[in-house]
Amino acid sequence: MAMTIGILTSGGDAPGMNAAIRAATRAAIARGFKVIGIRRGYQGLIEGDMYELNARDVSDILHRGGTMLCTARSEAFRTDEGLAKAKRNCENAGIDVLIVIGGDGTYRGALDLSRLGVKCIGIPGTIDNDIVCTEYTIGYDTAQNTALEMLDKLKDTEMSHNRCSVVEVMGRRAGHIGVNVAAATGAIDCLTVEVPYDLDEICDKIVVQKNAGKTHFELIVCEGVVSKDFTSEDIAEYITKKTGVTARATVLGHVQRGGSPTCYDRVMALKLGYYAVELAANGYKNRIVAVKNNKLVDYDIDEALNMQKGYDEKLHSVLRVLSI
Repeated sequence: MAMTIGILTSGGDAPGMNAAIRAATRAAIARGFKVIGIRRGYQGLIEGDMYELNARDVSDILHRGGTMLCTARSEAFRTDEGLAKAKRNCENAGIDVLIVIGGDGTYRGALDLSRLGVKCIGIPGTIDNDIVCTEYTIGYDTAQNTALEMLDKLKDTEMSHNRCSVVEVMGRRAGHIGVNVAAATGAIDCLTVEVPYDLDEICDKIVVQKNAGKTHFELIVCEGVVSKDFTSEDIAEYITKKTGVTARATVLGHVQRGGSPTCYDRVMALKLGYYAVELAANGYKNRIVAVKNNKLVDYDIDEALNMQKGYDEKLHSVLRVLSI
């Protein structure tokens, strides 16, 4: 029996979301399904901001960053009234399965809807790669490469001025972007929420290397480490005072979310979007699509949200050993 698939993107945008939208839309249409695109995530679902998607609507979006469906945070969706309205709008639109693309918050929203009887399937899309049930999330590879490109540019000016660059990258609850770009640029260290650090030890290391002839340094800081009372600028100022090396802070910010997705992100998004429609077509509901051992798998939403995700402490250790 033909069904109707709803698709939305929620939370922070990530390069590759458009590729997942395209894959899910065309995979559904190829099966004779109707596809409803929902603008602005759960907020749009509450407001009934949706329209039918056809194969041409998702043409020429593979290379585009962001999300053609747009995204938004929704305080209303956190309320019983908002959830009830979202459910009613799914029913009114005849949506049989709702595919949601986003991060942990998006999945928790899908869990709340599933408890009200809305059939949901989640696709992981967040640059932080912090969804616990999957090894990889859409947008992560692009964000790493964007940060790496910015760091390489900063290295040119820090070498010219004999400086230390304190570079803040995204990663509020996870240091995956930080430790990988730190390793790839030869940074002296990376401050993450997962691994303890001692700023005085880092400063001592800078002094030793400075006395041995090194003229420039990079320190990567994940945004989860800083706060309004302890900023990247504060870290840079501390390093300057302790080492005599002029340190400057740079916050890369939302530039890491933008840009054309890499080949890897595009291909992974295609696979994940297609797999989500296969699950829907085969009668599965309330599942999370994930990557495990480089293969596509799926989990029950409850199970997925209660898993634990590891951090590459070995890479962090290697980074520290090699930064001599």
